[in-house]
Amino acid sequence: MKQWIGLLARLITGGVWMAAGALKLPDPSGSVRAVRAYDLLPESIVPSVGYALPVVEMVIGVCLVLGLMTRTMGVLSSLLFIAFIIGISAAWARGLSIDCGCFGGGGEVADATSRYPSEIARDVGLLLLSAWLVIWPRTRWSLDAVVFPPRAGEILPTTGDGEDLDVEAQQGR
Repeated sequence: MKQWIGLLARLITGGVWMAAGALKLPDPSGSVRAVRAYDLLPESIVPSVGYALPVVEMVIGVCLVLGLMTRTMGVLSSLLFIAFIIGISAAWARGLSIDCGCFGGGGEVADATSRYPSEIARDVGLLLLSAWLVIWPRTRWSLDAVVFPPRAGEILPTTGDGEDLDVEAQQGR
């Protein structure tokens, strides 16, 4: 069951990262504007973070959807969601009314504070899915099973009747 939950966690989180990155890629200046609006980072690194963030999101998303380096991508995903939760919370606490820039856009907008609770809740949920992948990275239909097959003597989860769940990966198929 953990492998199926992991598959869902990978697809949901990876899909969100891919959507967020894809929506920001065509407008790099919007991504920089969104990072700047939080007023948390030194101005000297704001452009670098703004330009790099959509690319990083796409890489994490593609790797999660494919199930490649799942634990590593789960850690990176978790760290980014923690940063975003802190950023949105800090903006809310300081009375800033900004678009989170999560899916493009960014900058000041009227009545953004009413959306902060749902944005934080969404990111907490995605953080929990990412954390699941850090703890249980072996999932169904992942490239990890092909690229990083189980080592000799490694115990894999079973179906309950003693049969390995990842028999095809063990046999190199």
